Amino acid sequence: MKFKSSFLGLLFLVLLSSAPAIYAQGGVKTGPDPSTIRDPDLEKDSLHNLEVARNYFKLKKAYVAALNRCEEIIAGNPNFAKIEEVLYMAGRSSLSISLNKGKQSADKYVSFEGGVKRSLTPEEMRKKAREYLTRLLEEYPDGPFAKPAKDALDELESMKPASN
Repeated sequence: MKFKSSFLGLLFLVLLSSAPAIYAQGGVKTGPDPSTIRDPDLEKDSLHNLEVARNYFKLKKAYVAALNRCEEIIAGNPNFAKIEEVLYMAGRSSLSISLNKGKQSADKYVSFEGGVKRSLTPEEMRKKAREYLTRLLEEYPDGPFAKPAKDALDELESMKPASN
């Protein structure tokens, strides 16, 4: 009986002394990184917007409508699985609008600044295109849209007015 109680006492001491070792791993994060978690409904909605934007961009040459859809995806779902394509399409659409290409006039794209609605100038549209394409190259330098984005940026650089 004495052996049994001393054994149980020793076991209790071992368990008591090992408790801090168990809590030493308390700093480990649980679950995946929140920035990579994707909401299935938001992904589905973004994919629908991307398909519509592709249709506007490729088939209808409605660059204003394509840019609006892309900006909706970028603002609402920055972790979208196909954000590379969205950034590329937004950049190319902005560039095309600045050159007055497509079936929609450039004044159909409006910006709201301080509650005032105004159309962007071609230079402002080129700046917008530069921002989208540069972001694409910075965040996805080895992606499938990196080469066409680089080509579009080179095209934009050739349009810069010569500085005196």
